[in-house]
Order: sequence, then structure tokens, then C-alpha cells
Amino acid sequence: MTLPSEMQAIEISEPGGPEVLKPGTRPVPEPGANEVLICVAAAGVNRPDVAQRKGIYPPPPGASDIPGLEIAGKIVATGLGVDGLQVGDEVCALVAGGGYAEYAVAPSPQVLPVPAGLNMVQAAGLPETFFTVWSNIFDRGQLVPGESVLIHGGSSGIGTTAIQLCKALGASAIFTTVGSTEKAAFCEELGATKAINYKDQSFDEEIKAATGKAGVDVILDMVGGDYLPRNISCLKPDGRIVQIALMGGAKSEINLGRVMMNRLTITGSTLRARSVEFKGEIAKSLAAKVWPLLAGGDIEPVIHSTFPLTEAASAHELMETSSHIGKIILDLT
Repeated sequence: MTLPSEMQAIEISEPGGPEVLKPGTRPVPEPGANEVLICVAAAGVNRPDVAQRKGIYPPPPGASDIPGLEIAGKIVATGLGVDGLQVGDEVCALVAGGGYAEYAVAPSPQVLPVPAGLNMVQAAGLPETFFTVWSNIFDRGQLVPGESVLIHGGSSGIGTTAIQLCKALGASAIFTTVGSTEKAAFCEELGATKAINYKDQSFDEEIKAATGKAGVDVILDMVGGDYLPRNISCLKPDGRIVQIALMGGAKSEINLGRVMMNRLTITGSTLRARSVEFKGEIAKSLAAKVWPLLAGGDIEPVIHSTFPLTEAASAHELMETSSHIGKIILDLT
């Protein structure tokens, strides 16, 4: 297959608002050992992309400075050592950068087939959210069937994924926080037991009321700040909080006595800088336990809207309003 030497990509001209995202031209990357080159059909837009654009979340060493952490498309070249993938395969992939472009390189362990029945736009909404939710709720949070969970930001891409996965995998109760009555209704229709509008309800009081003061087993939080002591008050003994973002701030004051007495676990993670081997293990779990659910129609990515690649700035503007429900996707087709 003859490939072009150059491609269109979205560059961050300087740290700042959405307007700093500019279409530019870059060389088409070449896959290295254990990598594949993907002709990108669609790319997901995520909060870390916004943080990178603002200059507060730089790409890890060796990663592309082009934003974009998840893609879907067709493999057009493979590097040495790639096994089980070939030119022509339709795939989606988690990448450490480079997604906002016509071509992107992905480590082969982080590449998964497009699930049967899903199109490229839907597939592009899978990797970042499904890798994140699986790693944090089911690996770090150790949620098992019969346990209950509180998911903050239920209408986000992470939230809509987490609600569906927790329901499909046997959670006894799924609570979530949202910012509007419309989002609350959507999340409850998606499978949440109760969606709490944090703008006019106190989520910790609502959780206590809904559980008879028992609390929940696992909390997935992307807010941080003053949510942490309130989250602690919502946990059952032996409960777990998993922190994945700090939209409300990185500092908080808590009562360690309660943590000790109730044997609580407070943990957290970031995904982008983790090793290919680590991400590859998540991919294996997803392929075995989650991809069949997607192929069978038991769960599906929630897509809010799509934008052409050249309108990445508009996609970021929408994301920063927080008015969307589910995923925002750049459609290159």
C-alpha cells in the first residue's frame, strides 16, 4: 500500500483556549517495533486533551505532541514483531497522543478489534473510557457482583461507560451525580439506580438516605477537593475510593480516624503514562470480558455529537460547557 508522506493534524499552537487548536501538516509517522500505523477514521475527545491544550498536562516522554488519546480506523502498516494484527484490520486503539490526525501509530498490545455491529465513530469512543473504567473500578476498586457503587460525573464519557459496565457485571446498586434533571433522567434510563443532581441536592445525604445510612462499596471520583471527606462519609466498612481526576482541586482535609476504623482504601491512578505492558493487560481483560458485551448489544458507547477534524476547537468548546451527555468524537470520514 502506498501511503502519503504528509497528513493533516491538529496542533496546539500555544497553551490556551480552544482557539489555539490549529490544523497543520505533519509527516505521516512510521510504526516502530510492536507498533501499527492506523488510518484514522474517528478520534475521541477527552478531558485530558483539554488539559494538554491548556498546558497543564504535557504528553509523556516519547509521545506525540498532537492531542488525542483514542482512535478507530484501519491498519495500513505494521512494524517488526507485531503478532495477530495485519494490514486491513478495522481496529480501535488507546494511544498516548497523536489521535487528532489522519494517521496515528499505536502500540499493538493496546489495539482491539472494532466490536461487531459498531461503526468507526462508536469504536473511537471506546478505548479511553473503557480502559479507564475497567482499570479503576474493577482492577483498583475491586468491584464484584452484589456490591454497590457511586460514580461521579455520570453523564460524561467515563460515567456513561461506568454505569453500563457496573450494571452488566452485576452491581447491586449504581448511584451517580449529574448537573441537570435531563442528565439525571438519562443516567437512570441507562441503568443507574439513582442519579443525584449535585446542583440542588447533597450527594452524601442522598446516598445515606438511599442506603439506610449503610453507604456504598466503591466510589469513582473525578472531582477531588472537598468531595473527598464527603465521599468517605458515603463508604461502607472496607469501602474503596478511586480517584481519577482533580477537577475540584488536589487538596483536601479528611478524618483519618474514620479511614482507620472502617478500614477504608483511598487510591487513584492516571493511565496515560503507564507502560504499554500495563495497558496491554487491560486490553486483554476488555477483549475477554467486555468486548462480547459490546458485540452482543448489552452495552454501547453513548455518542453525543461529532465534528470534522478541522473543527476540533468547536469540539473542545462543547466539552468545556459540560452540557454534553456521553462522548464527543472527531469524524475524519
